[in-house]
Amino acid sequence: MGADVFPGRYTASVDREGITVFVIGMRANRWWQFARVQRVARNMPKILRHLATHPEAGMLGAESWLGRTTILLSYWESPEHLQRFAADRDAPHLQPWRDYMKTLLGSGSVGVWHETYQVPARDLEAVYADMPLFGLAAATAHVPITAGRNTARQRLGR
Repeated sequence: MGADVFPGRYTASVDREGITVFVIGMRANRWWQFARVQRVARNMPKILRHLATHPEAGMLGAESWLGRTTILLSYWESPEHLQRFAADRDAPHLQPWRDYMKTLLGSGSVGVWHETYQVPARDLEAVYADMPLFGLAAATAHVPITAGRNTARQRLGR
């Protein structure tokens, strides 16, 4: 079952000072060590379910791609929300991270990584052409591109 495609061009409308973009992933360095890879991979669905049922945690939305290198792109209300979630003893992130650091770090089996970006709203620009609801527009507001907002320069107000 496919997602509904929105014909035409759309952009994201952000009604806040900015967005925290958090990209996290893992890489199966030694894919034949399936049990170790699976031990890390099975934690993300639990974390995403928790975040979906706890909007106060601050995650606005996410997209993911699976493969040897798995990537989760997420949008957060603020860096404080993200950091609070990462350190929350009652959330399903902290213990798996500690387990990884204790049992897998240095083994070379599974790599993990993340990147965090603070993006002021004035510096955000997005365009979606003939796409289903996706990315920043799914996390914030999905709006049609209208006259005066046809180019990236116009959408950035420059």
